[in-house]
Amino acid sequence: MKTEDTTIPDILKKLARSLGTEIKDRKLEIPPQSGSGYCTGFVFNKNIRMMISNYELHEDILLDNSDREEDKRMIFFKLQNIFSQPENLSLGKNVREMPSVLMATSRLNTDEVITIHSNTGTINIEADADYLNGLFYAPDQSPVLKSLLENSQPYLFEQLIDPTLQSIVSEMLSEPVDVAFKLFFMRVKAEELVCRLLMTLEKRDEKRLYSLNAQDVETIYKIREKMLEHLEIPPLIGNLAAEAGMSPTKLKRLFKQIFGNSLFSYYQEFRMKEAAFLLEANKYSVSEVGYKLGFTNLSHFAKIFKEHTGINPKKYTMLDFKENK
Repeated sequence: MKTEDTTIPDILKKLARSLGTEIKDRKLEIPPQSGSGYCTGFVFNKNIRMMISNYELHEDILLDNSDREEDKRMIFFKLQNIFSQPENLSLGKNVREMPSVLMATSRLNTDEVITIHSNTGTINIEADADYLNGLFYAPDQSPVLKSLLENSQPYLFEQLIDPTLQSIVSEMLSEPVDVAFKLFFMRVKAEELVCRLLMTLEKRDEKRLYSLNAQDVETIYKIREKMLEHLEIPPLIGNLAAEAGMSPTKLKRLFKQIFGNSLFSYYQEFRMKEAAFLLEANKYSVSEVGYKLGFTNLSHFAKIFKEHTGINPKKYTMLDFKENK
């Protein structure tokens, strides 16, 4: 009698049965009649598990979440926009999404069912808060890190993925590893990724945090989307606050708590990342990129770009990006 592999998440097994296919070498290939792509998963131990998904389905699927345990205080890490995107895949009319990670307490993820969305490209890691607390010694934790690890209130934090994190992700997705070492290798990488994320989170300087509700989170993300749809127009706090139905103080406070940056600084960082992306594509001149992103003074554009990238835009266009394609 064949023993069931307990290192494969139950939700992945249920998805395979729902699609009428099998998991081979812990990888589920989406059958052509249902869509395309793949999904793979790892239960490293009772305290940490991971799913890697990069697929398109013809329709959403709703599955019971038998992996959910009431007595566990799980913390969720969701890495998104980490797979290559078509050039026309964008946040709004002009802007592509940047790789980022969502970090949330279980208070914001308590559903007994999981919607397997029709189009996804994510890495999801779930780790028990007590398990993570036992992995390091930090008597003077920052309020942000402490609040996440205590997992007693609904909190959500988002962090853009820097080159160090991207390097770990790339190793997870592309490093050739013998099947005998795959589970061990992926656990080490998952824990390294979580460690790096917690180190980054600890650097945030918020002194007081506010518990979130689903409506607040939805509103903040709608404001973020509206702001980033038009990078050529600097955000006006008063207008955005009125649209959010919040006071300017509340909007600024919750935005900074979730994204770790002020609303305008976040906008400017995203604006410069988009400028770098456009210059890498080598389809626009420096002046065209500057004007496209709303700068009327190109000297000012060059100054801001250098502050964010360490190099002026003219020299940036001369770099060789082939290795990163």
